[in-house]
Amino acid sequence: MRLDILPIRKAVGEAVSFDYMLALSELDLYGERPIPEPVHVSGFAQNRADVYELHMDVEFTLRTRCARCLRELEIPLSYHVERPMADEVENEDENDEIILLESGVVDLDEIATETIVLEADMSYLCDEDCPGLCPTCGADLNEGPCGCNKPVDERFAALAELLEKGK
Repeated sequence: MRLDILPIRKAVGEAVSFDYMLALSELDLYGERPIPEPVHVSGFAQNRADVYELHMDVEFTLRTRCARCLRELEIPLSYHVERPMADEVENEDENDEIILLESGVVDLDEIATETIVLEADMSYLCDEDCPGLCPTCGADLNEGPCGCNKPVDERFAALAELLEKGK
């Protein structure tokens, strides 16, 4: 969605609001497409003494897998964006937070997508204490021990014997 801020250009304190659904089912995040349902984007652009500000909320459900046990997860996420907007910027390299307006128009879809890509974590866990999968048999250790013998590192076998003698 492209938001035209021309209606608030000469009206200090005025705002123009927006509220819409953005389809991002084709968005690739780390090799997956984890946002099958539309993203809710809402907020407003405001003229504050000839300084234009964008206030945006981005809400969606991320479908992914636990990084340890591979269980499917649905994680509700929301991000808030507050950024200044300007028609021109003196030094774009130093002012990367400023949204550059094109003929008084801001591309909200681009900002919402950029926010999701930059803010979403690379991996998620079903629980902080998730034990994951057994490296030997692949069993889900959340459901209990698998019964596999733990591999012994021969380099530390002598230390294990000393610990047993000390008990």
